[in-house]
Amino acid sequence: MPNSVNYDVVILGTGPAGLQAAIHAARKKVSVLVMGKETKSSLFHAHVENFCSLFNVAGEDMLNVGRQQAVNFGAELLEEDVLKVGPDGVFYKIVTESGFELQSKSLIIATGTTRNKLGVFGEKELLGRGVSYCVECDANFYKGEDVAVVGSASAAVSGALTMLDYAGSVHLICGKPDVTEALKEQLRNSQVIVHEDAKVKDIIGQDSVEAVSLEDGSTISVKGVFIELGAKGIMELATHLGVQLDDEMKYIQTNKKMETNVAGVFAAGDICGPPWQMAKAVGEGCVAGIGAAGYAKKAGKFA
Repeated sequence: MPNSVNYDVVILGTGPAGLQAAIHAARKKVSVLVMGKETKSSLFHAHVENFCSLFNVAGEDMLNVGRQQAVNFGAELLEEDVLKVGPDGVFYKIVTESGFELQSKSLIIATGTTRNKLGVFGEKELLGRGVSYCVECDANFYKGEDVAVVGSASAAVSGALTMLDYAGSVHLICGKPDVTEALKEQLRNSQVIVHEDAKVKDIIGQDSVEAVSLEDGSTISVKGVFIELGAKGIMELATHLGVQLDDEMKYIQTNKKMETNVAGVFAAGDICGPPWQMAKAVGEGCVAGIGAAGYAKKAGKFA
């Protein structure tokens, strides 16, 4: 249960963007509440090796340290999702899934994105143990290994081509590649093994991925499966607030201060668009946290 009903800054999301925002906002000596469930962060199941000064660190460990840092600086954590959020005079009203009603002077949306899922057996069970949703993030873990990339759009085709620089062999499991002719030509001239009109039935493995089985009955032995079906933004909260999205209605638009078009509402991290990198999320969280704290200090007092 939150310690108060009024906060200067409420942060939606407990990934690297949200936690970094909490650290910097709390250091400005404003009241900060971070909402969300740690396990929903894409970092939770990841291993990090491309963040400056850190190498091969478990994402769960990084999140735990970040949460403790935020608390040490004075932020509060509430492991609940937001049910509703909207304007309340010059401030904002937040309703949690347990029915708590909170008021905040400023908001930071750092909820990340939800990756489109295959919905097959083994996908959830082997997440972080061979199943990945980001070639760019995890390619380096599969040097010399056999891998599969699943999807038909540009994210999957370009991901399969990228994996050629790392993997021993790359299988592209797709319907028909729905990409530009230039990308199709690159694919035809590459060493990617294309399985057209194929669908994954199961992802097989005990402690880690061992193979994928297809609906035609065949099996492909691989150590990694990259599911690149695009990403859908969690936009319900943003649209209720009147926050402006990009032309494809996937991501929140911000300026360099991570401000949205709505006064007092900031955004940071994957919700603002690619690249899906922790370094970007942390930097944006820092800027958003400082900005939201500054806005809250000028916003007046609660009634």
